[in-house]
Amino acid sequence: MSPLRRRMIEDMQIRNLTPNTQRVYVAQVVRFACHFGKSPDLLGPPEIRTYLLHLTQERRLAASSIIVTVSALRFFYHTTLKRPWAVEDDIPAGRQAKKLPVVLSQEEVARFLGAVDNLKHRTILTICYATGLRISEAVRLRPAAIDSKRMVIRVEQGKGRKDRYVMLPPKLLDMLRDYWKGAHPREWLFPGRLPGQPVSPLTIDLTCRQVREQCGIAKPVSPHSLRHAFAVHLLEAGTDLRTIQLLLGHRNLSTTARYLMIATSKVCATASPLESLDVLVPTVPDLVPA
Repeated sequence: MSPLRRRMIEDMQIRNLTPNTQRVYVAQVVRFACHFGKSPDLLGPPEIRTYLLHLTQERRLAASSIIVTVSALRFFYHTTLKRPWAVEDDIPAGRQAKKLPVVLSQEEVARFLGAVDNLKHRTILTICYATGLRISEAVRLRPAAIDSKRMVIRVEQGKGRKDRYVMLPPKLLDMLRDYWKGAHPREWLFPGRLPGQPVSPLTIDLTCRQVREQCGIAKPVSPHSLRHAFAVHLLEAGTDLRTIQLLLGHRNLSTTARYLMIATSKVCATASPLESLDVLVPTVPDLVPA
């Protein structure tokens, strides 16, 4: 490992960035350097601009992917190299299109989960829907996180290095007990193929794609889709936004509030002011051809 890479990793560790963020940031800086065939400390604003244009115009990456690259380069040049130039001006962050997720209905969720044959994978995906956990949080659960006496699940060091509790529904507890009888997990509740490591989120993503095709569900299905469905279905059932925010582990309430735009049974069922008018809306007579 080069001294420069080691210093960047140490800078991220000091600031308590998650291991996944550290891996992503290092990979982005390495790709940037490889594109020009030079050490990144020899590159500057002109190369950064050229590289971002390359990602946008030639590789046609999504805005979300480019934002990750921008964040990694900003950290490297501002924090690790302490370059005097204005990082925000030379490494602009593009705007990400705000798209509403497509939400599965409860019937679609039931059909999808019922078609997952692998008990471990079905249990993980059921956790994502039953509790709203991110897939990265679900696969890293430990057996001790399941508290059947208080009927809660403890999520340790979730996104943003935050701990929180989520509910443990009785149906999910029954499924976990069935899974436990056959698997007898030790360190991780859902161990992977590699010794000492939990199952990979990519494995669960692959299961989602395969089962979605088998079920004939037209909507996209992923572990995060089940998290979205959890939030929307709770909102439509009358749960307040603040509670949903705590369950999802959102830092800002505004992030949770976006689900108001897709909770159709709550928003679209609101009576239109037209219904309170005393006068009738005139009807347009049918046009009869001459």
